[in-house]
Amino acid sequence: MNVLDLSATLGLMATISLTLNMLLGMLLGTAYRKSRLWKKLPPGLRRIRLFTLHNWTAYLSLTLVLLHPVLLLFDASTKFKAIDLVFPLHAPTQRWAVAVGTVSLFIVVGIVLSSQKALRVKLGYRGWKNLHLLSYAAAILFFVHGIALDPLLKDRPVDFLDAEKAVSELCALVLLAATLLRFRYYRRTAKAGHHK
Repeated sequence: MNVLDLSATLGLMATISLTLNMLLGMLLGTAYRKSRLWKKLPPGLRRIRLFTLHNWTAYLSLTLVLLHPVLLLFDASTKFKAIDLVFPLHAPTQRWAVAVGTVSLFIVVGIVLSSQKALRVKLGYRGWKNLHLLSYAAAILFFVHGIALDPLLKDRPVDFLDAEKAVSELCALVLLAATLLRFRYYRRTAKAGHHK
């Protein structure tokens, strides 16, 4: 496996990890412990703290999201320089797709940093929660980056049926479905609270 393939693989792993992290975050905002499905799980699984799992998947996502572009610096064929990863408007290829990925990376870094206890206290719960909503933007941008970017970093038409693209497309669909279910849950909860 060459460096470019390794970078692409880490990008796919970051996509899956980011999706899992967001699904866990959405679940934390619900009364999942009261659901029938949760009560049917084996006791060992029910002892897992989803908040801890959510935090660890956030760190895993951050690590993968950072390593994914950094590896390009070690592949001479891509001609990427460190400045291209931070300021991608001068990237050697596919500038807008690289820029979308870079913005997503900055958002992920910001969200993980804001979740540190000291910053969370300074922001206050409401500020921290509002900042956390940017994770939806980060995910959307990362999916667009994964779908639009050519695996060989060449300016070729996007092959939407490519296996690598299918992972990003599937993760985007799963996250969209989960987001719609979460809104439905909140609407039901709000209605139930209003009728009490």
